[in-house]
Amino acid sequence: MKGNPVRGRINAVVLRGLDNYGGRLLGPRKRELFADLPPTVVEIGPGTGANLRFYKPGTRLVAIEPNPYMHGPLKAEARRRDIELDLRAEGAERMDFPNASVDAVVSTLVLCSVPDPVAAIREIGRILRPGGRLIFLEHVRAGDHAGYSAVQRLVARPWKWLFEGCDVGRDTETMLRACGFEVEVDRYRMASVLLPINPQIAGVARR
Repeated sequence: MKGNPVRGRINAVVLRGLDNYGGRLLGPRKRELFADLPPTVVEIGPGTGANLRFYKPGTRLVAIEPNPYMHGPLKAEARRRDIELDLRAEGAERMDFPNASVDAVVSTLVLCSVPDPVAAIREIGRILRPGGRLIFLEHVRAGDHAGYSAVQRLVARPWKWLFEGCDVGRDTETMLRACGFEVEVDRYRMASVLLPINPQIAGVARR
């Protein structure tokens, strides 16, 4: 699904500008999550390539990225990082893979903006082999933290409009479990100026 052409371009520029900032904040956590990835990885919504610095050189990356304005920076980053890029302009809800054919899927700060997150999670479950892993890092609903909850409620509508569907109130962990995944999760708050997305979870979900 193609996004709004104006906001799509804006988001490509914004995400590229935030790559280094996000890398500093989340780099140690991502390095740990990505430490033992297989030679071929499927990543949904890689954007401009913020995660590529954490993949081993020579990794084959199947990139599921429907926003065409992300493609140029993503290709450039793949060349710079020696990543073999297989770029597919399709959505996560319906991916062109056989059943039970993938060892690892990566999703970082993406399930917040997928139009149908349950469909996307089920699709990930379909393509993963038995024992396959979904490596995830996602911002989520603040839960019982009154301050963050208030901020999320305040910005929910304009944030979703500006960032092409990004929902700051999703309960991704519950959706993963409801779709049949076994989930190992760490809940934490990112120390950033982007208050609505500071409540986050990271971990591994297995079929």
